[in-house]
Amino acid sequence: MSSTQDMQGAPVAKATMMIRRPAAEVFAAFVDPAITTKFWFSRGSEPLRPGGTAQWFWDWYGVSANVKVLDFEPGARLRIEWGDTGEMTTAEWTFTALSPERTYVRVVESGFRGDDKAVVARALGSTEGFNLVLAGAKAWLEHGIQLALVPDHFPEDARHLG
Repeated sequence: MSSTQDMQGAPVAKATMMIRRPAAEVFAAFVDPAITTKFWFSRGSEPLRPGGTAQWFWDWYGVSANVKVLDFEPGARLRIEWGDTGEMTTAEWTFTALSPERTYVRVVESGFRGDDKAVVARALGSTEGFNLVLAGAKAWLEHGIQLALVPDHFPEDARHLG
């Protein structure tokens, strides 16, 4: 099985990053929108919790995603179903403590739908996006720097450049 395919051979998005913070702190950064907004989306309706739902907003792009928490293991694992109605995918983060101050984060998104070309395009785009998110999380959690990687990735005045 390729690292970019699930058990059925369908493309998946995958990103990894070591972050020099305790696993509990890194986990909290992905469930508490007060922290997550420092490196990913512009606002969230509420913190993620076991069995809960939320909505995440990327105001600079005019989009949002519904989020349903499927698995919630503090400091270790988070699995959600997210997206728009009819376009939901599953994303899973694992947080592995390499030491008390170092956490290896792995995110895998699966369940992309559409024809082969659309599925591959969505998996590649999501891989790119999650790599930006993890890099932004690393900068924020390790150094307190907001890099604005997600909004700057596709700014409004450059969208015509495609």
